[in-house]
Amino acid sequence: MIKIKLNKNAKKIDEFLINFLQKQKYSLLVKPMKYGVISGGKKIRSTIILEAGKLFKVKEKKLISVCAAVECIHSYSLIHDDLPCMDNDSIRRGKPSTHKKFGEATAVLAGNSLLTLAFEIISDEKNLISLKQKNEISRLLAHFSGHTGIAGGQELDLKFENKRKNFNQIINMQRNKTGKLFNFCFQTAAIIANKSKKEKISFGNLGEEVGLLFQLSDDFLDITGNRKLVGKPIKKDKKKGKSTLINLIGHEKAYKYADKLKKKILLKLKKHGKNANDLIEIIEFVQSRTF
Repeated sequence: MIKIKLNKNAKKIDEFLINFLQKQKYSLLVKPMKYGVISGGKKIRSTIILEAGKLFKVKEKKLISVCAAVECIHSYSLIHDDLPCMDNDSIRRGKPSTHKKFGEATAVLAGNSLLTLAFEIISDEKNLISLKQKNEISRLLAHFSGHTGIAGGQELDLKFENKRKNFNQIINMQRNKTGKLFNFCFQTAAIIANKSKKEKISFGNLGEEVGLLFQLSDDFLDITGNRKLVGKPIKKDKKKGKSTLINLIGHEKAYKYADKLKKKILLKLKKHGKNANDLIEIIEFVQSRTF
């Protein structure tokens, strides 16, 4: 059921991105950009935006542009993360990484282009949200994509390799590397629903917890996952000396922490009643996923 939903939503986002790019002047970077963002991937962040929108009865057509923008940001970060100067991964989403397919320089430029495309999508005049909301969402996405979010988290991840870091340092790194974009997914739904500043921040923080849970799940998959199902190399965190909770406190304690985090998230979501059912299903999937 959840796999069908993810595939359905991914198809919608892919179609949006294809149509958006077709209306632009063609460049040599379009092909590697499409390769990085459209080909494969669960696009779980998009599904979370759509499901979070249901809590506030926000129509899907108001969220689709933001979904596409998020996938551009996420894919740009993966393209860059896979580069030899970073994590040096040759496989992504079950196929050669973008730099393996098109070369390192092209991969850097394609990643940069996806980053800027995200903001172009949000600011597009055909985007149905208000100008005020576009500005707020753009600022938030910029804040969570740069040195105070994804990029900063990736820098910490690289600097932490083969070093003994404490619990809080690892959690902070993972909140930035993965959690901030999930914060954006949740908070955006609240922005478009015209919620108060307090509600937006609170809902965004809940999303950040979901992102942390997602990262913990990713760390477990690196140890126990099937390479074919996961679509990327496994058992690499230990080889690279990555700072993870599993490497710090062990598999059992890390799993207990993740399970406690999931229960805390679900408890908050259940306060929203039946409207939260689909989002709860996604959270359950996040922790138990095998791909």
